[in-house]
Amino acid sequence: MYESISILKGNIVYSKSLNELEICEHGYLVCEAGKVKGVYRTLPFEYGGLPIEDYENRLIIPGLVDLHVHAPQYSYRGLGMDMELLEWLETNTFPEEAKFKDLEYAKRAHEIFVENLRKGATTRACIFATVHRKSTLLLMDMLEKAGLETMVGKVNMDRNCPDYIREASAEESASETIEWVKDVLYKKYRHTRPILTPRFIPSCTDELMEKLKMIQMRYELPLQSHLSENPGEIAWVKDLCPWSEFYGDAYDKFGLFGVDTSSIMAHCVYSGEEEIARMKENGVFIAHCPESNMNISSGVAPVRTFLDEGLHVGIGSDVAGGSTENIFTAMAHAIQASKLRWRLQDNSLKPLTVEEVFYMATKGGGAFFGKAGSFQPGYEVDAVILDDSRLRHPQSLGVKERLERMIYLSDDREIFAKYVSGNRLF
Repeated sequence: MYESISILKGNIVYSKSLNELEICEHGYLVCEAGKVKGVYRTLPFEYGGLPIEDYENRLIIPGLVDLHVHAPQYSYRGLGMDMELLEWLETNTFPEEAKFKDLEYAKRAHEIFVENLRKGATTRACIFATVHRKSTLLLMDMLEKAGLETMVGKVNMDRNCPDYIREASAEESASETIEWVKDVLYKKYRHTRPILTPRFIPSCTDELMEKLKMIQMRYELPLQSHLSENPGEIAWVKDLCPWSEFYGDAYDKFGLFGVDTSSIMAHCVYSGEEEIARMKENGVFIAHCPESNMNISSGVAPVRTFLDEGLHVGIGSDVAGGSTENIFTAMAHAIQASKLRWRLQDNSLKPLTVEEVFYMATKGGGAFFGKAGSFQPGYEVDAVILDDSRLRHPQSLGVKERLERMIYLSDDREIFAKYVSGNRLF
């Protein structure tokens, strides 16, 4: 029995609820068969004599969760940030993603993305690939080898994009998606799962959305897409789907908006009362991507409203709309963006707190994967050990203050060790 037990010692921090951090200084995190057994200030007698991995004064936090990132866009981070969404897609995104038809290019690009994701504090991620089946599988192979827990999607697009990246028809897009899913099932990955990925309503015909619903039902797949990111995009959806009540309703009419489909919608910057109510009713997850929303001039999502309404909200880096895969940076941007919204747009929505963004980046987003993102009993052991000794300071700081500084000041140099599903990566 004891062979499957591991014990980590250090300053343990995790979320019990949206507004409550649990801090156990110089405590013990006991793990059994990759699951959390408990967090203790004093090690229970029954574990006496077992080896302890003592991380001394370092911080031990749950692994961070990125609910929305585009792997093929990693190559052009920091470029084209003076454009809005639709122009940015035409100028940057589609030409770059078209290159991933070439497996050699895809390999070079994805190696950089996967290596940097592995080195950081992210342990779980929901990832967009491209329309290309083979390069999507290549990315999944690399992520599986890296030991991260991920969901990866082959993108679907059969309209309103350049010919060089548009799939020939709804039939071809659906057929390629089925073949991709079969390939994934054959490979029997342990850590990497498929997720349906229609890019967004404007890029998918009604026929394709209907076929994706059939695929979803057949293989019981979750889904990720974009929602209400930009005013021009919303107006476009209204023209394309005049029968829909609002943007999210277009997904819902096809049965791809929560309920029997675990769904993530990225952005939701302009989600109105009806859309928010439908997301709550259907159990849709929201991936808040603050830096991306600022970089491509979309706006600031009403995250305070989402939280007050009890919606599922996580954090997304949205590379390359976001400039970095560092979720600590995304957490800082979430707080900063909420302050700007509160000051300049709606003073009824109070800014986000450290406790709230930490929850969103761990337990909130982790819930899409099941019991992940916390150190409560029964949760998967995703743990990141942080060494903040580089971030020198003259005053005495408590554990919460040290964590807050990590959000604003840290990079990969602070990542001392990392565990995913109970397995130590480094």
